[in-house]
Amino acid sequence: MELLDCRRLPGPNLLWDRPSVVLDIACTAEEASTIRAGLQDRILQLHQRLGWPAPEFAARARAGGLSLAFDGPIDRLYAGIALAELAWQYGLDEAPDLEVALAAIVDRAAEEANPALLALQSAATRSGAPFLWDDDEVSVGFGAGSRCWPTETAPNPGDVDWTQPPRIPIALITGTNGKTTTARMCARILRAAGHSVGLSSTEGLWINDRLLDEGDYAGPGGARAVLRHQDASAAVLETARGGLLRRGLGVDQAEAALITNIAADHLGDFGSRTLQELLEIKWVISRAVRSAGTLVLNADDPLLVGQAREYNGRITWFSLDPARTEAEFRTCDGWLIRDSAHHVQRLSRINDIPLTLNGAARHNIANALAAAAVCSCLGAPPEAIATGLGSMQQQHNPGRGNLYRVKGVSVFVDFAHNPHAMAAIASLTAALPAKRRLLAFAQAGDRTDELLRECARGGWTLAPDRVLIAELARYARGRARGEVFGILRDELLRCGCPSAEILHVETEMEALDQALAWAKPGDLLILLVLGEADSVRARLAELER
Repeated sequence: MELLDCRRLPGPNLLWDRPSVVLDIACTAEEASTIRAGLQDRILQLHQRLGWPAPEFAARARAGGLSLAFDGPIDRLYAGIALAELAWQYGLDEAPDLEVALAAIVDRAAEEANPALLALQSAATRSGAPFLWDDDEVSVGFGAGSRCWPTETAPNPGDVDWTQPPRIPIALITGTNGKTTTARMCARILRAAGHSVGLSSTEGLWINDRLLDEGDYAGPGGARAVLRHQDASAAVLETARGGLLRRGLGVDQAEAALITNIAADHLGDFGSRTLQELLEIKWVISRAVRSAGTLVLNADDPLLVGQAREYNGRITWFSLDPARTEAEFRTCDGWLIRDSAHHVQRLSRINDIPLTLNGAARHNIANALAAAAVCSCLGAPPEAIATGLGSMQQQHNPGRGNLYRVKGVSVFVDFAHNPHAMAAIASLTAALPAKRRLLAFAQAGDRTDELLRECARGGWTLAPDRVLIAELARYARGRARGEVFGILRDELLRCGCPSAEILHVETEMEALDQALAWAKPGDLLILLVLGEADSVRARLAELER
């Protein structure tokens, strides 16, 4: 057995909805119950020694181990981590001096204590006001009505105006593939509906077209930044697996939450080693809409359909299948439609949505349906849906399904990096004419060997005449140089790819250079870019002029 991690869970999370401390433990299924009982007993004893109230516990079996959480006030979670680590150490042979360790926890708790923060949290709960907090800031309300203070100098609740606590419409977007594109579509639709839209995603933070900061903001920190922005009258919050697993949700209430699909990606990390565990992580967002909002789900995804049977909240379905009449949002005769209470309403012609590439990009038709469903839940009218989707061009969705023309050569650039996404790209590119096809791709080292092989098989379905595999040294994540390439190459050879047509390059920019040197007019280059997307797109934009 091994303690893998001990951390805070500030928001609603996989185990429950309470701020808490969680321990992730690697152990066998047979060891789990004994470890849980012993840890809970030691944690309770330490609380008693410190004179703290007894905590509540939540536990969940994981593939290869156990997660155990206990709750506590938000101004004592760091001290709670120290207590949890001490409880773990006392289950081992070599334990620290108990009195010394307890004294250190007391000091940590005293340093962390913030009665004013707790009083503000309690007052916000009583009034129903939105409340957000982190190490640096605490805030009440969203958007233009948000009031924010340094956490260390939280105001007296009596000095806060609690009348009509302001809220703004919020959409949470998660899933394996399509999150960023769908979030961007939602933002365009809501802008067409008259909103000033805050968007947090894996690509950065925006207010409308204004970039606030680049980087991965698909976690609670990005959500807080958007919700506190004075210019935001609506928020679209991409919510990725890592943030959900490590910190929980950044907000506990939303008008709509979307799960695009569940497919193999990032499998192998503790807590997400199976598709079922990945589904459970993504499903956390359903808690934010359970009482008053709407959960939007993909009716074409069997895992989501199965999970929905146990959900007692409101669900809106979308589907690419015109015959799936239980889906309120689906396709019919070249249109996106909404079928509500047997009243069918046309929303937009598929060919009028640029990102669908005249219907060839079926995954973007699905993303458009999902965005239409989400924004309808937020009050966007049909004309705003049509305008928003119709106005979204390639440059508004960088790195996702971008098509360039360079001296008679077609160059398709996408972020696809797992088998599900590659299948979508295979379907799309099959509709693009090409004399010859080249695939350039790479994979991060934290994928399992089998997932790497599956990605190679997915790449082969694109029918490439030549394959370039980039090394991606900064994404090696513990693997030796050439190890990922070797696995991908071996699987491509098994698929029937000639050895001479599988080339190893160091970077994705080098892959672009070699691809362009190989290409002739009429060829199609398919670049699945992970680490150097900005540089690749910039180079292609220059060459296209």
